[in-house]
Amino acid sequence: MGDYRELGVSPERVYPQSFDLEEIRFWRRYASDYAKNAIWLDGRYKERGFDPAHPERLEPTMEELATEGLRYLSPLLWVLLALDGEERRIVPSAYVRAALKAGLELIPWTLERSGPLSLGGGWYYQSIGAAIRSDGDVYRVLDVLVGEIGVYTVFSDWPATVAFFDRCGQ
Repeated sequence: MGDYRELGVSPERVYPQSFDLEEIRFWRRYASDYAKNAIWLDGRYKERGFDPAHPERLEPTMEELATEGLRYLSPLLWVLLALDGEERRIVPSAYVRAALKAGLELIPWTLERSGPLSLGGGWYYQSIGAAIRSDGDVYRVLDVLVGEIGVYTVFSDWPATVAFFDRCGQ
């Protein structure tokens, strides 16, 4: 973070990100002004028994993350989304509700990594694959992320998709 300081970059413009929560804690201890916007890329999906329908089982909890000063949480796209019954309507997951209740801002990753959505969306869309039928469904996903969840922003491999969606809403 010293490089940003030396170059005169305002701390408000810096959004450092890491999969390592301890690294973010280190930043907050030793470069707190530049760590205010730190984004934790939540890798807990790799843990045995991870289930976004049961965020109360996560350690640290959403409340603990917020209490220690984390503002931005960035989970995989499929962690944020679920299907609502037989209608196969895409809805926010329990993970989302817990994070928002704790006051955390969400930044999903990543929107287009899975390739053609006509095949069900692949690994990044695994929680909603039964509702994904065409590449155009990415806009239904964005509608839930932005309109129902209120994500802070979206990590995207192809920014044109997000830019087009944003333009359509104006």
